[in-house]
Amino acid sequence: MEREKEALVSGVTSDEQRPGPDRPPVPEAVARLPRPVREDLIRRLRRRRSAFGEDDVQVVERPLLRRAVGASALGNCMEWFDFGVYSYLAATIGKVFFPGASPAAQVISSFATFAAAFVVRPIGGLVFGPLGDRIGRQKVLATTMIMMAVGTFAIGVIPGYGTIGIAAPLLLLLARMVQGFSTGGEYGGATTFVAEYSPDRRRGFLSSWLDFGTFVGYALGSALVTVLNLSLTDAQMLSWGWRVPFLIAGPLGVIGLYMRLRLEESPAFQQQLDEHEKSLAQESAGSEFKDIVRNHWRPLLVCMGLVLLYNVTNYMVTGYLPTYQTETLNRSSSSADVLVLVGMLWIVVLVTFLGRLSDRVGRRPVYAVAAAAMIVLSVPAFLLVKAHGTWPPILGVLILSTLLACFAAPSAATLPALFPTAVRYAAMGIGFNFAVAAFGGTTPLVTAALVTATGDDLMPAYYLMLAGAIGLLTVKFLPESAQVPLKGSQPMVGSRAERRELILASEELHACAREPQRRG
Repeated sequence: MEREKEALVSGVTSDEQRPGPDRPPVPEAVARLPRPVREDLIRRLRRRRSAFGEDDVQVVERPLLRRAVGASALGNCMEWFDFGVYSYLAATIGKVFFPGASPAAQVISSFATFAAAFVVRPIGGLVFGPLGDRIGRQKVLATTMIMMAVGTFAIGVIPGYGTIGIAAPLLLLLARMVQGFSTGGEYGGATTFVAEYSPDRRRGFLSSWLDFGTFVGYALGSALVTVLNLSLTDAQMLSWGWRVPFLIAGPLGVIGLYMRLRLEESPAFQQQLDEHEKSLAQESAGSEFKDIVRNHWRPLLVCMGLVLLYNVTNYMVTGYLPTYQTETLNRSSSSADVLVLVGMLWIVVLVTFLGRLSDRVGRRPVYAVAAAAMIVLSVPAFLLVKAHGTWPPILGVLILSTLLACFAAPSAATLPALFPTAVRYAAMGIGFNFAVAAFGGTTPLVTAALVTATGDDLMPAYYLMLAGAIGLLTVKFLPESAQVPLKGSQPMVGSRAERRELILASEELHACAREPQRRG
């Protein structure tokens, strides 16, 4: 019997596995399924010992799906507008809050405050993650939205060093820590929420809208800072212009909170797959940090490796590249901002197409090709960024932005799929935020320090190459999750026709597996 099952799993491609007198034929409905989906279906049927019924496959209603994806992406756009503006104004903020330091020390001090927000991100993940698994994703996401808005608005009203002295950078640090704490529950919750709402066949495409919102937020922040730099004098920017993007956070937070309060809880959180998964949920509902690490350490390591790959690239492009151009390459802030804005807009164009591609070819190939390309292209890209003229720097930024889009597009679908429903939010909070705190948020600070210490302005490229090598190694241990139901969740489909197709496949597969028993 095991041989017949293995033949079904493998797709019956070899001569030894072709149907014969003692082997059941492969059902057509089963043969059409992608291999990972077929393997997952067989595992579920083995546990159930029966075919699927209508109640075993969740149909996602289109209006609810559009609202969930749209509100999550919009909220993420607003949140990352708030969070990203700081990196675009790092040099100006250094002058306002650290006026006595040298220009290089001002930049490093500003990025140190930037990195401080990432120190508290794991704490936010440890608080909000288990809370999201207990009381629901929607309530926590509404809370993180308003906390981010409050923290960002506070930065806009803090007096400078010249007014209140040392209290100014201390208050800046406190506001950044509020931002970091709220962000600790944001990305893990938003990705979990959208992934749990998405039909299995389209999870990569629909989840990529979350990162679409992220980079639209970055682009809006970059565009606003660029307009301010072009419209105001340096003295006006130092006096009050830099505050404008932060003050916008107040009304944006109200809009984002309204959108998230209108969301309904995800289907996967409301209903577990079967009795086996329900018991798993009951056992895991009160899991703490050490239990998650002990029981899920392998997917946690994979999660951290992918997060490192994505976020080192992300914060290199969005956080460090503007300052690299102004402080290292001595370009004007307006030209640096415009160049990064071009890269952000290019990512916005690419990211959903790459998300759809990951549904078709798989998540692993997208990650692997992009990681290998980053090892090869990082140095050429930065040589182009350094070059004189208009088009070489644009081409260099577009190369880096394309690599970033390849990492961003599949992440929101891939990372939640590593963990079962009962601990998904908490495990994401741990794996994502510890990796971001250690490697992502520190990227601008470490890179700026390395360039200052060595005098080598290609250090950012070497740093990206190292991240690419770690990412390529991680992909070897990444299970393919394209079109496969989330662990601990019912299969999710986008229409009743898809549900009938999956039920038919389960019935034919179940009947085929029982045939040898009847013959025996």
